[in-house]
Amino acid sequence: MAQTGVVRDLDFDSCYRAVSSRDARFDGWFVVGVTSTGIYCRPSCPATTPKPAHVRFLPTAAAAQRSGFRACKRCRPDATPGSPEWNQRGDVTARAMRLIGDGVVDREGVEGLARRVGYSTRQLHRTLMAELGAGPLALARAQRAQTARILIETTDLNLSHVAFAAGFGSVRQFNDTVQEVFGVTPSMLRKVRRARDIAPGSVALRLPYREPFAADAAFEFLAARAIPGVEVATRELYRRAVRLPHGSGVVELRPAVGHVSCRVQLDDLRDLATVVARSRRLLDLDADPTAVDDVLGRDALLGPWVRKTPGLRVPGALDGDELALRAVLGQQVSVRAANAFASRLAHEHGEGVVGADGAVRMFPSAARIGDLRAEDLAMPRARAATVIALAAALATGDVTVDPGVERGALEASLRAVPGVGEWTADYIVLRGTGDPDRFLGSDLGIRRALGAFGIAPANAAEVASRWRPWRSYAVVHLWRSLT
Repeated sequence: MAQTGVVRDLDFDSCYRAVSSRDARFDGWFVVGVTSTGIYCRPSCPATTPKPAHVRFLPTAAAAQRSGFRACKRCRPDATPGSPEWNQRGDVTARAMRLIGDGVVDREGVEGLARRVGYSTRQLHRTLMAELGAGPLALARAQRAQTARILIETTDLNLSHVAFAAGFGSVRQFNDTVQEVFGVTPSMLRKVRRARDIAPGSVALRLPYREPFAADAAFEFLAARAIPGVEVATRELYRRAVRLPHGSGVVELRPAVGHVSCRVQLDDLRDLATVVARSRRLLDLDADPTAVDDVLGRDALLGPWVRKTPGLRVPGALDGDELALRAVLGQQVSVRAANAFASRLAHEHGEGVVGADGAVRMFPSAARIGDLRAEDLAMPRARAATVIALAAALATGDVTVDPGVERGALEASLRAVPGVGEWTADYIVLRGTGDPDRFLGSDLGIRRALGAFGIAPANAAEVASRWRPWRSYAVVHLWRSLT
């Protein structure tokens, strides 16, 4: 592998074939450094394919930048879908990458990131360098550069404000990084930006994905579970207020050709990278649908459903705490009843947020719910006690639902909360962490779907073993078969 300049195992011949054929399926898996020009590209870059002797394959944009390459102005490799590898894996590297995407390094530093994954800063740096060719600071720096580019091109913010909103410590650091990564100054980037039609104070951007993408199915799933007064969701729109590390915001997502259109209004623009990362997880935009459909499409039971809806994704969540509490509200009741419980909870104990389309309600925080009494909640007393106990555990950190949590540890901490059962814990792990291989064998809908195929509940786990490592996607296909 020495000839490739790669740290993790990227086969040179396979990568070069992908580049030669401009195969967009590999965008996000690796980047291509061209030594003769000093730039790095996505595999599908339309430019003339460089000779093998002039090529290095690197695992991340950060590794390319660390090696002295600047981003291609033509294919914009920083704007590709993220590697699906980070969602599939549960090891420390994948957990760290998900947390870096969520902005943890910018908010808590490398020490905070290391603490979250249970490593020392030295161990973490060594691990990421060995596999990705860049440490946590370099990886976070690459993300800051891309955030800065979005703000430069889609807002009228003063460039000094862009610098700090993107997470840079100084204007000089911002200028130097943009010049180094993109080969132009921030002011030059602003001069060549495209015309736009956005509301004052908002940021509009595109969220790319790998084809195919079953957008209708993804938005229908969210619409069926939308909380009245909190979320607006149809097959063509998802809008809601969201709680973020530095304030609140309103996010609006719409399906489009080749991407999802995203518009956000934020109290603090430092939350931009975080809300983008969470929106991508909500719609599972970094998935590798070809790999999933290849496995599930060959299955005798699921194959017809996969061919009917190729590119089906596993919906995630914008707020892990909210997802967990809503899962408890949904225990042993219909989706409609759970939505009604959540709506009343939000209206009685949530807060108002002013967005582009007027005031909207915010689902109450875990800390707010944890301070309530069971009699304050209009629901059965036992369920109210579980909601309050889980909220208190979330508020204190005894239960953490975020992209960097170890999935087995999360399941154990959830089951330790009185009243949280198997279905609830599995559902939260599936959607809250993006686990691609979580089977909800105790789910009533799954049992009904399997029953329609003549499979008894006692045999469900054995049948589901055929769908590894994509059992979460099988679950969504089975849910969809009911509709």
